[in-house]
Amino acid sequence: MGVLTDYFRAPNSAAVVQSLEETDGGSPLSAEPPRFEGVDAKGMDPAVVLGQLIAAIRGTAWRVGLVEETTVWPTSPAPGPEGPESEDDPWATGPWVSELSPQVRDTLAGVRNFEVPAVVARWVQAEELEGASAESMRPLADELFRLAGRARDAEEQLYCWMSL
Repeated sequence: MGVLTDYFRAPNSAAVVQSLEETDGGSPLSAEPPRFEGVDAKGMDPAVVLGQLIAAIRGTAWRVGLVEETTVWPTSPAPGPEGPESEDDPWATGPWVSELSPQVRDTLAGVRNFEVPAVVARWVQAEELEGASAESMRPLADELFRLAGRARDAEEQLYCWMSL
């Protein structure tokens, strides 16, 4: 079973939390109509796979913490170092939503059309994307770049919703 991952733009974390409360934690993209504009990116976690894309854009090596994010859901206090006390704790079961840093949004938004083929070619070299081709990953990259551009232009933030 893979991780479900949706990226979306929203004006602020309060709007995201309100949407999640109204949909019992469901993806804002699954609501009818969708609560926010976004991209279905199954299995593309922000820390590693999106981080690999950010590294490819910036021409740097991937590292832990390259994608800065702040958890906005669950809203309960985060568990301590021992982890959640219960299997039913939302920190153990999800879904989880994080706000990506403005730098991540702006990096994605800043990719120019002529740069896309080279960026995607570098990105698919990541171990986590083994077997993927630049041709197969280009549509997702294009969607993320456009989404980030619209978020930047609207002075909104990018968010990632994840669930098992």
